[in-house]
Amino acid sequence: MARKDHYYNKAKQEGYRARSAYKLKQLDEEVGLFGPGNTVVDLGAAPGGWLQVASERVKSNGKVVGVDLQRIRGLDLNNVETIRGDMTEDETKEKLTAIIGERGADAVVSDMAPNMTGEYSLDHARSVYLARQAFEVAQELLATGGDFAVKVFDGQDLADFRADMEKEFQYVRSIRPKASRDSSSEQYLVGKHFLTAPVRKGDEVDVEIVDVGSEGDGIAKVEDFTIFVSGVEEGDTPRVRITDVKPRFAFAEPLDD
Repeated sequence: MARKDHYYNKAKQEGYRARSAYKLKQLDEEVGLFGPGNTVVDLGAAPGGWLQVASERVKSNGKVVGVDLQRIRGLDLNNVETIRGDMTEDETKEKLTAIIGERGADAVVSDMAPNMTGEYSLDHARSVYLARQAFEVAQELLATGGDFAVKVFDGQDLADFRADMEKEFQYVRSIRPKASRDSSSEQYLVGKHFLTAPVRKGDEVDVEIVDVGSEGDGIAKVEDFTIFVSGVEEGDTPRVRITDVKPRFAFAEPLDD
């Protein structure tokens, strides 16, 4: 049986609105996108297969919000809400923010794809454009440490897009789910642990060591964000290079004078 037939039939049997539901299941199993109680936003959510999967994974105490220009037929799921609108418009973003709350979303996902022309370079460019739009929206909605998963077609613009994502997440992975059709060039970029820190790896900043931690590293603050600096003492004012950034703190080493 062909792979596409297998997942199509499986979706029908198990009550999912689209075979793509299994792509999201496989992404979640691979990298852990969701957990009970999470808040999830699905961009380009019609017809609703990904909403069904997210609803299952976040459980009854979680929340899932789907956004699409098309109408999403009602889902009999108490933890799912839908918005019909353009994800890039302020009105839609305001509705989203009102639903998910000030803390933000734990995950933003997007399975959007352009209308296919059959011209590969054009279809690729359009897919990257859609992915970048979703990425920009995700940066406005994600809570610190949140995750982002987006579909994109392989091609020449992918490396630059991935590099831009890598600046905003602790790390980025490229995954091709088993449920993807053999003929498709699609893959999913998954950004794990959204960074809201005021510094990025490689930055050089002047800091003041205000304390020393239990492990012996100096502690500095940049806009109330904690930076652990090796080989310094309280009261030092070194210039440091950021060596690693986590969602809630970073590591640095002093530069030689």
